[in-house]
Amino acid sequence: MSGHSKWANIKHKKEKTDSAREKVFTKIGKELTIAVKEGGGDPNSNSKLRDLIAKAKANNVPNDNIERTIKKALGSTGDMLEEIIYEGYGPGGIAVIINTTTDNRNRTAGNIRAYFSKYHGNLGQTGCVGYLFSDTGLIVIDNEDGDVDEDKLMEKALESGATDFNKAGDVFEIYTTTDDVYTINEELVNAGYVSLSAEKTKVPSNYITLEQEDDIKFMGLLLEKLEEDDDVMDVYHNWENVE
Repeated sequence: MSGHSKWANIKHKKEKTDSAREKVFTKIGKELTIAVKEGGGDPNSNSKLRDLIAKAKANNVPNDNIERTIKKALGSTGDMLEEIIYEGYGPGGIAVIINTTTDNRNRTAGNIRAYFSKYHGNLGQTGCVGYLFSDTGLIVIDNEDGDVDEDKLMEKALESGATDFNKAGDVFEIYTTTDDVYTINEELVNAGYVSLSAEKTKVPSNYITLEQEDDIKFMGLLLEKLEEDDDVMDVYHNWENVE
């Protein structure tokens, strides 16, 4: 999982900044709004909302923000948000999946198509690359100070039901089933570990290393543009970024 590990490590380092955290809060807020609109505001009867509340807490979203978002969604009569998934190929044949949440599918589709076109990729049909990825849970544990005992953390994670464990720079990555990710994260936090995030994600079955400088440049720009788009919730790819 080295390619995903490298990407996730960079991603979570970036999210330590205030502006990046605020963007995470905004994106989770959109997901909460959709869940409430679809199944109501009671997490006991709305499993999607229950999972998203756990995700929000795992990503350090304040409880006040969560409650305010749910109340606002219950009383809102504004434009309905919808979730749309796009798939395509970046430079050098890199597989890319983009999860979006939008109130204007024409705007979002136009933007996504333009990004792929500008940065030497191709937007494909639904399913064109999805089969290359598997769904999994990912917990990122902070070890910036280097004081986490790797063996003890691994033992605790596996006892809690984790499926895989990896050290990546100054974080530990713990892989789980999608059903168990938030429960295991809570157990680790209660045991005293600092969780940077816990989420359901997608891991590719294989990775591609880009050799051409232009491909590396444009793939980086494509990912940067996608991450900056307010409609884009998550981006998954199989680029083995060795930088």
